[in-house]
Amino acid sequence: MDGSPTLGITGVTGAIGGHVARLLSERGEPLVLLPRDPAKAPELPRAVVRPADYADGNLCERSLEGVETLLMVSGRESERRLDEHRSFIDAAAAAGVRHLVYTSFMGAAPDATFTLARDHFATEEHIKAAGLAYTFLRDCLYADFLEAMVGDDGVLRGPAGNGAAAVVAQADVARCAAAVLLDPAAHAGVTYTLTGPEALTMAQIAHVISAVRGRPVTFHNETVAEAYESRRKWPAPDWQYEAWVSTYTAIAAGEMEHVSDDVETITGRRPMSLKEVLLAR
Repeated sequence: MDGSPTLGITGVTGAIGGHVARLLSERGEPLVLLPRDPAKAPELPRAVVRPADYADGNLCERSLEGVETLLMVSGRESERRLDEHRSFIDAAAAAGVRHLVYTSFMGAAPDATFTLARDHFATEEHIKAAGLAYTFLRDCLYADFLEAMVGDDGVLRGPAGNGAAAVVAQADVARCAAAVLLDPAAHAGVTYTLTGPEALTMAQIAHVISAVRGRPVTFHNETVAEAYESRRKWPAPDWQYEAWVSTYTAIAAGEMEHVSDDVETITGRRPMSLKEVLLAR
């Protein structure tokens, strides 16, 4: 694949990967777009599209041939996500990828309260073990998702107590990823924590949504038992219920409250607030 682009991006049909691809395309960068379904890939100048299903290591190895710097957007939530991540990382190493930029989660650790943050930590460790140069973007909870967490009755529910979260805009995560991909050597071996400009309690988040949307939104601090029960109306496997509820218990434990200046350090611009995210939608 001589002469082909050496910069690869996964998740291009989603919010983060798609935004990164557009940002780099606007700069005239040649790209390899790596969606699961090539038919859904954005049409961008100087971009080639190759299929990449994280669970299919052989396919990914072929599609990654010639790619030197790679954005790995974490895969869709599933019981097998960690296995699929490992398969993709192994394929990247076998294909000769030199630097992998991975969208992880704030506070990723083997004992993190948020269950999926444990999988993110395990993914980070596998990237290191594969011998790849890396940059980890540990994102806080996405500000873009918060409004969708409000029930039809205008209530935001969860066992978050008075804990706060420094929620981050997906647009800021994308801008950070694009900047790192343009100069990977400057960010090699670095783990960034990407947050918004302030940490907000769930009650404060409800207030911001209410003020911007002009409708009453309140927060109800559920017990853990109430949280599991209220989510049973959506059929899901046990690991999914645990992930949903532990999002809130991690906030209660203070694991998302740290406000970082990494977004501004990487991009040179102040991160968006929740209010700004809502107004931009």
